[in-house]
Amino acid sequence: MATGRTHRPATRSRGIPEATVARLPLYLRALTALSERSVPTVSSEELAAAAGVNSAKLRKDFSYLGSYGTRGVGYDVEYLVYQISRELGLTQDWPVVIVGIGNLGAALAGYGGFASRGFRVAALIDADPAMTGKPVAGIPVQHSDDLEKIIAEDGVSIGVIATPAGVAQQVCDRLVAAGVTSILNFAPTVLSVPDGVDVRKVDLSIELQILAFHEQRKAGEELGEETAPQAAAPVVPQAPTRTAADGGRKGPDGDVPAVMPA
Repeated sequence: MATGRTHRPATRSRGIPEATVARLPLYLRALTALSERSVPTVSSEELAAAAGVNSAKLRKDFSYLGSYGTRGVGYDVEYLVYQISRELGLTQDWPVVIVGIGNLGAALAGYGGFASRGFRVAALIDADPAMTGKPVAGIPVQHSDDLEKIIAEDGVSIGVIATPAGVAQQVCDRLVAAGVTSILNFAPTVLSVPDGVDVRKVDLSIELQILAFHEQRKAGEELGEETAPQAAAPVVPQAPTRTAADGGRKGPDGDVPAVMPA
């Protein structure tokens, strides 16, 4: 099996838009669930609903892959799984290093989804000497002093940073200098990288803050609906009428003189 060092995903060379690339994992997850249930074919509407997108966008995305489905039949599930996996580079072996083996790093090390999607955790790295040699998810932790050596020996091109924010940039610089060209950053900070290096940031606190914003807005809308006053009936002015007694005019507010004083 090829390693991440010698092969790169084909998406860029094929001109697939980044927005489409970002949706491919959603399609793959839905398709994998269908495959596990032995579903042979799926319509664009069914797959779009499972992936949380509209069917027109799905068909447009698949057109970049050269996959158009069969009218009246739909898409072949197994073929789409293979096709999307190939485009994402998941038919290759991608060795990954995780730097920072605290609670989050240890949880990532034990995540079973890496191996099933073509990612092999090649090494766990931490700066704490007390962690060196300690097995986490069956993998012994190695000291950060050996970072460059580990990357070179395992042909690593993807690094995961799960360190505190204060040291994340330093770790990033070392990863890049050692040849890592893709970084998944869990540290709560923005990393600076040179051209040619891709960074994806995962910040759970930001996602929670965005959800809090939406919750607050929904609560405000509900409160507004409960306290909104009833709309008053429009006032229609009445045409003035002449009284029988004094020849004046009667308006909506009572009698007014026929001739206003100068």
